[in-house]
Amino acid sequence: MKAVVIAALAALAGPAAVSAATPVAPTVTAQAADWRALDAENTLVIDTTKGRVVVELSPQAAPRHVERLKQLAREGFYDGIIWHRVINDFMAQTGDPQGTGQGGSTYPDLQAEFTFRRGADVAYASIDSAKGQSTGFAGLLPVQTQADDMMLFTADQRVPAYGLFCSGVAGMARTGDPNTANSQFFLMRGENHILDKNYTVFGRVASGLDVVRKLATGEPPASPDKMVKVRVMADMPAAEQPKIKVLDVRSKAFAALVDKVRKEKGAGFSVCDVDVPTQGA
Repeated sequence: MKAVVIAALAALAGPAAVSAATPVAPTVTAQAADWRALDAENTLVIDTTKGRVVVELSPQAAPRHVERLKQLAREGFYDGIIWHRVINDFMAQTGDPQGTGQGGSTYPDLQAEFTFRRGADVAYASIDSAKGQSTGFAGLLPVQTQADDMMLFTADQRVPAYGLFCSGVAGMARTGDPNTANSQFFLMRGENHILDKNYTVFGRVASGLDVVRKLATGEPPASPDKMVKVRVMADMPAAEQPKIKVLDVRSKAFAALVDKVRKEKGAGFSVCDVDVPTQGA
């Protein structure tokens, strides 16, 4: 198998293209009803040698990739695999049983899911819109999409959308061929939009981004960290499941938070400046 890398990132994304900016998460005043529980069937719990990372999966954005990740997790495929490529302010890559960036699972490679069709059934909150385009959040996932009113003019009443590679976003690694994602994936430690619409986005870290940023760096690291165990949260005993709740992006509390961050950031404000608050562990 060819080396699975976040393509061209070294060539295309020089240091100036990579941002280590940490999203702002001011204190938010919210009611109990403003918080939602994670969907246990679409949440990965990744226990690493540096701590726990919880990733909310986005089946609306990448259904085939989400199913592959859950399938491999349920088979124990990821247990013991190292983080073989970890770059400061950029991303941490794992999922290769060989630990070299050359390997994958025995299953066929997947067709790219760089974009998706967003419908009214997707819980979405716009934070910026202009000329029929909207930037906002589909759950935890930052996205660029057409505005809701454009759904009136499409046959399926859906509009095109794609995930944005902000901090914490989870993407699939591949070779130079877009349709070669298999088992390797990466979690963003910083922000890099060269990847937008070029790599499949499958979710975002709900808890443990600090853990992702503590992973040993290198290509490969001299002493790499490992994924000790990876599970679908629904498969864990109820008492062991992470008790995490996420602020609903459709709530007034989230809208107030966005307004506060917008004022603090000023003219340079972007969707990547906003961190969707979570509570619990």
